Amino acid sequence: MGLLESITSPQDLRSLSAPELDALASEIRDLMITTVARTSGHLGPNLGVVELTLAIHRVFDSPRDRVVFDTGHQSYVHKLVTGRSADFGSLRQEGGLSGYPSQAESPHDIVENSHASTSLSYADGLAKAYRVRGEDRHVVAVIGDGALTGGMAWEALNNIAIAQDSRLVIVVNDNERSYTPTVGGLATALTTLRTNPRYEQVLDLVKKRLNAVPGVGPAAYDALHAVKKGMKDALAPQGLFEDLGLKYVGPVDGHDRDAMEQALTHAKRFGGPVIVHAITRKGFGYDPAERHEADQFHAPGPFDVQTGAEKPKGRIWTDHFSQHMVEIGKRRQDVVAITAAMMHPVGLDAFAATFPDRTFDVGIAEQHATTSAAGLAMGGLHPVFAVYATFLNRAFDQVLMDVALHKCGVTFVLDRSGVTGDDGASHNGMWDMSILQVVPGLRLAAPRDVSRLKELLDEAVQVDDAPTVVRFPKGPPPTDIDTIDTIGGVDVLVRDGRRDVLIVAVGSMCTTAVDVAKRLSDQGIGVTVVDPRWVKPVAPAIVDLAREHRLVVSIEDNGIVGGCGSVLLQTLNEQRVTTPVRLHGIPQEFLEHAKRDAILGRVGLDAQTIARGIVEDVTAVTDGQALHDADHHA
Repeated sequence: MGLLESITSPQDLRSLSAPELDALASEIRDLMITTVARTSGHLGPNLGVVELTLAIHRVFDSPRDRVVFDTGHQSYVHKLVTGRSADFGSLRQEGGLSGYPSQAESPHDIVENSHASTSLSYADGLAKAYRVRGEDRHVVAVIGDGALTGGMAWEALNNIAIAQDSRLVIVVNDNERSYTPTVGGLATALTTLRTNPRYEQVLDLVKKRLNAVPGVGPAAYDALHAVKKGMKDALAPQGLFEDLGLKYVGPVDGHDRDAMEQALTHAKRFGGPVIVHAITRKGFGYDPAERHEADQFHAPGPFDVQTGAEKPKGRIWTDHFSQHMVEIGKRRQDVVAITAAMMHPVGLDAFAATFPDRTFDVGIAEQHATTSAAGLAMGGLHPVFAVYATFLNRAFDQVLMDVALHKCGVTFVLDRSGVTGDDGASHNGMWDMSILQVVPGLRLAAPRDVSRLKELLDEAVQVDDAPTVVRFPKGPPPTDIDTIDTIGGVDVLVRDGRRDVLIVAVGSMCTTAVDVAKRLSDQGIGVTVVDPRWVKPVAPAIVDLAREHRLVVSIEDNGIVGGCGSVLLQTLNEQRVTTPVRLHGIPQEFLEHAKRDAILGRVGLDAQTIARGIVEDVTAVTDGQALHDADHHA
């Protein structure tokens, strides 16, 4: 039996010897590598925090002391030492362990929001709550240097600094990266701290000299503290934190478990907010990850354990966007690109390689990115901000008040829209088409296939007096669906027999809608399927088509409340169109992780379920019409 099997709670770690802890660390790395090679997941971040996590759980008493992970990318080791190792093989699988902290899984997990830069605010509130309630509990927030590029983290630090009796320890996991190398002034400051070899060397020498002096006692510590402060001021600008009023400990080698335990113990005893600066390497201990140039295996798909080679997955939506952005950049010198620390994940790496002076990585700062894009537009350029759909939620105020109010021509490209699946509730991009409906002047496009992605992106960057949005889902795109007719800018995909049912299909749901149409046609129901292409605003042509049919059905990969279907229904009501309308979308709930198709089936967005519902609706409409006709005849 391996050591890991004997660890049922963090308390079990405290009885292990140093050699046993080293063996446990190796065992944890092996298990994470072999599991993620099969399930996919965040490997690089977790390989880098093995010793750091062991040290945290040996010094602090979880769950009484709360451990909050920023983003949760690095929580696998935490899961393994809090009693979940036996279930680790189910990582990110339906019904299995989440890829992030999960309150449902363990009392050791408290924050499961996996959006970056939030941990310090959660931790600030927790620590204040325990102080107010008179509870002797510590809070540990683990935040990466990448997440510190988010403004919310600094808003939290500004408040933490004045809570001098707060039992809060902030562990800065400094690996120089988020997905890719950390950018900005903070990165420069941390690099100076990280790379100055004289600091720890001189400190070790002073320690040895003072300890060799007999009878000095407390004076030795006071002298050491004064010398240490002076050395820091001279050799490393740790004043970045201390000038805020925060005690600073470090830098510490995050892969030296004993050094980490000493630093954390010192921080715990201080009694106020402390920052412990840990230097780690993403992917540490697995050579293919350490050598992986793009992102140190931040979140690889299934791969070969021996070579690290990822298994072929074909081209995804992002790849096609990436290629077309370069083509647009060659035609349009005024087009520039913005990313919030996700150059490779959102496909802007090719544009950056071709047009480095026209590409801006702002760090994990979606709000700043959006308003900066407004400034770029005011300056005569056309910015394209590519971001995961779920992360645009964070910048809604900036989209509304900074871009739309000023009629700025900014294009937002929302990757991973709709149901994304494996990453769980916080990553499903199911909110954007609802929250963006209220933005005046904004135009929103949902391409159904690659050809439409290119067309709509071309159209979007032509709009210079309003924000435009182009959204597409995760994974490989479907085969192109040909247009049989175009009516008022709306693509007609299917027109079969009588005008019984009009299906308005949004973006990725067009493929499903065509399947639904075939099932209905087989039952003798006449169907028209249209793709609006631009789903906001509602095209007048759809209003006219709705008048001509007996039932209107909308299908969208977005929350059903306030989505495209809801706005269509409202528009038809305003235009006094009396045709019954049925809405199909995602229930307004936080979805458990599973594969995309499994989730869509679970919420009734599969072709079979939708077709069955339409048959029932058509029957009800027909019966109602027959009753109305009979009454009228009588």
